[in-house]
Amino acid sequence: MIEAAQTLDGWYVLHDFRSIDWASWKLVSEEERQAAVEEFIKYLEKINEADLAKTGSHAFYSIVGQKADFVLMTLRETMEELQELETEFNKLAIADFTIPSFSYVSVVELSNYLAGKDSDEDPYQNPHVRSRLYPELPRWNHICFYPMDKRRQEGANWYMLPMDERKELMRSHGLIGRSYAGKVKQIISGSVGFDDHEWGVTLFAEDVLQFKKLIYEMRFDEVSARYAEFGAFFVGNILDNEKLVKLLTV
Repeated sequence: MIEAAQTLDGWYVLHDFRSIDWASWKLVSEEERQAAVEEFIKYLEKINEADLAKTGSHAFYSIVGQKADFVLMTLRETMEELQELETEFNKLAIADFTIPSFSYVSVVELSNYLAGKDSDEDPYQNPHVRSRLYPELPRWNHICFYPMDKRRQEGANWYMLPMDERKELMRSHGLIGRSYAGKVKQIISGSVGFDDHEWGVTLFAEDVLQFKKLIYEMRFDEVSARYAEFGAFFVGNILDNEKLVKLLTV
């Protein structure tokens, strides 16, 4: 029997992508638009309280292209908290002028493919492990998100490989990612049983070209070249209060 990978699991994650109904938004009065934007900003400030308390984190970015206008990525301790925040957003005035375009539900994950030597230490008490399972999302200029799967087909079935072979392949794959330390921050979240793909990958960078360089280099690694299947890619720019007001001003 093939040995399944074991995972350490951290915060639950919701990527909520929205498109703006510009035609409807432009029909309401300037006063109504201003009130809706102010209410939205208060909601974002409330979300940020968890960032300050280290009980969650979030990222808010515009999206380039026609797939969405913005994404709110939220990390919380429970799935219930994610749903409460999602429902609270849906009750905002601004929500009436947004169209859900894509969402992704997952949990921050660290697998034993990349784990070190066996130890009696509780991994959840290891500061390095905790920083990866409960990450503080950076406020870097750009975001890139994509879901992915491992292939299950004749001649390239990831799930039929022995554990030792998968570990060695992932070790090599991980070395590429580590070579971009300081340039790209990567959050891997598992979504088996939660969403349509198996993992969600979220990247942050100050230089948007680092996404292209990292992903292109990884394409030539065997883990990606032979065993990876990718979903849609979303890329965007950070949104602060000033940029949000500018975005929604008509």
